[in-house]
Amino acid sequence: MKSQSETTIAKLGNITEYPLNWQSDKKGSTHELVIDEKFIYVTGQNMDCVAKLNYDGIILEYYKMPDSSGPHGILLDKEGKIWVSLEFQGKVVRLGEDGKIDKSVDVSLIIEGSKKKINPAPHGICLDAEGKSIWFTGKRTSTVGKFSLEDFSVEHFQLENLASLPIFLCAGNKGMIWGTELFGNAILRTTENGEVKEFTIPTGNSRPIGIIPDPDCDLESMWFTQESGVKIGRIDKDGRISEYPIPALQKNDVLGSLTFDNHKNLWVQVYNPSAECYSYLLKLDKSIRETIGLSLSDVPYSTHVLSSKMPMLHRIKMDFDGNLWFTEMMTDKIGVIRF
Repeated sequence: MKSQSETTIAKLGNITEYPLNWQSDKKGSTHELVIDEKFIYVTGQNMDCVAKLNYDGIILEYYKMPDSSGPHGILLDKEGKIWVSLEFQGKVVRLGEDGKIDKSVDVSLIIEGSKKKINPAPHGICLDAEGKSIWFTGKRTSTVGKFSLEDFSVEHFQLENLASLPIFLCAGNKGMIWGTELFGNAILRTTENGEVKEFTIPTGNSRPIGIIPDPDCDLESMWFTQESGVKIGRIDKDGRISEYPIPALQKNDVLGSLTFDNHKNLWVQVYNPSAECYSYLLKLDKSIRETIGLSLSDVPYSTHVLSSKMPMLHRIKMDFDGNLWFTEMMTDKIGVIRF
């Protein structure tokens, strides 16, 4: 489906927000994004669509997914092909150049001794460091899984916490796959062979969200956000966790995801559930990477306020020009902060 050629743009400071104008009666379900050299692709889960935009924020096309499939996670493989997790159908699919599905991998769990299948609800997906397999979270089954991009064989690995709700995965700098357990209050780490370890976050009920590698490729150090803990965490290769309360500006501020920019500054999404408050991107100076202790008092920071109220910020990523794009789940917008 082609999009409307014109759209209303809301600006505040150096942030621009673009409504995604989903071609659906359902709203409030804008989730993940992935970016290549020219385009941004965004999933609309309840709308069963993927939107394609250019760097000017113009919607070029909508790729229709199967009805009631729930597209959520999205990634680019080593060949630049788009893969999308269809959470409600238990599949991970590849899109062709026309946006239509040209490969579908059923990642259902098969109950031992029977032919019954269980949809693990593949939520977050990521590509391993070598580009040989795609990993996915089993949100419903407290599992992580992977399938080979050579023969598409599927494997599942059970987490110790059976109510962990794993939601996000990311490849680290040294080949490990890392993830967040929203209900398990833990960070998971798995080898390529599926040897999973889980590390409890010191802050209780912190609800970890996004996790990303440190920009130093020689380190196996990961950074993550705590939705309810309102802290940034750093975990090293041995599972040691440091936590840093962020300089939240309002009562009940909530954290979304995070990313590093080209200068190794750390950007964090902060939103507020109240219509009386505002949401913002928090930029923490690159010196945070050298911080020892539990305080960010000596780390310079700045805030960049959104015009939207109650956006429920979800994901943020850098494009190939160094600009930062982010999704607003409840307002169905995509925003960008340009440099």
